[in-house]
Amino acid sequence: MIRFAHPSTLWYLLLLPALAIFFWYVYQRRVKAAAAFASAQMLSRLAAEASTRKWFFRAALIMISAALLIVGLANPLVGTRLEDVKQEGVDIFIALDVSLSMKAEDVKPNRLEKAKYEIGNLIRRLSGDRIGLIVFSGQSYVQFPLTTDYSAANLFLDVVDVESVPDPGTAIGSSIAQALKSFDWEAQTQKVLVIITDGENNEGDAAALADDAAKKGVLIYTIGMGSATGVPIPLYDANGHQTDFKRDRSGNVVLTKLDQTTLEKIAAAGNGKFYQASNSQDELDAIYKDINALQKREFGTKQFTDFEDQFQYFLGVALLLMLLEVILSDRKTAWLSRFNPFKGIDAGKEK
Repeated sequence: MIRFAHPSTLWYLLLLPALAIFFWYVYQRRVKAAAAFASAQMLSRLAAEASTRKWFFRAALIMISAALLIVGLANPLVGTRLEDVKQEGVDIFIALDVSLSMKAEDVKPNRLEKAKYEIGNLIRRLSGDRIGLIVFSGQSYVQFPLTTDYSAANLFLDVVDVESVPDPGTAIGSSIAQALKSFDWEAQTQKVLVIITDGENNEGDAAALADDAAKKGVLIYTIGMGSATGVPIPLYDANGHQTDFKRDRSGNVVLTKLDQTTLEKIAAAGNGKFYQASNSQDELDAIYKDINALQKREFGTKQFTDFEDQFQYFLGVALLLMLLEVILSDRKTAWLSRFNPFKGIDAGKEK
């Protein structure tokens, strides 16, 4: 297994095409300057020993050296030993509602962004626990499975939006069913499902599914986003400017309300608790404190435990190529002419 200690350094590789364009620009300037200085016949006599091929070869050496230096500075690491590593923790699935109603702004900046902010904070606090993310509206999908790779989890969380699930609606029950399919049942760990939604369930009996999950040992917490009084759902254009509010077929503004009763029933059936989101409180933090009080069990994972630095090989080859570029002259090399594959074809040209 290969990974990089400083992967962001690899972005500098994108500068290599610009370097190639620079070398081509310099070569064209050389050609134009030579043409302005003397005729082609005169140049062939004055610069009879100059080698154009070597000029390009030296430019190629510089580019290859630059690429190797960048890779070397990123410090490639090679895994040398794969071991079974025992970790202790809890398996947590977050089921996040991504229906359009989660764009309502009764929780700032809006319901969805507040939920993503809290999930991000939770991921940063985790240590040893596995976390996964399910997104749902009319259907449910696993955004990322149970993992202890918290950096990757944050990357997948960042791209979540109301377009993540194409089916409209809020099928809370489907998220519970998806979690039951996605938990690692071979691992004897405590399993927790946290459902973050406005609670406007429009499909299936979510409380009955929560009861089935509880019988399998899954604790279910619910976090209600929004207010019970109802607020409109703003619509924005591509530039982020509000254009209108969501309306029904009759042209009336649609109000989205928190269905606290449904979420309380789901949490009670799942032996968990219900929390109502607010602008000031981090509800997932309170849930995590409950989770930390649970008995944590071991689960096994395979991972590389020994990594060796490999940067020295890339830097060493890069330095050798740079040294070769420095000592290589622009003059034709007589003994190389024997190996010129174009000899006899372009006899009037350089060798």
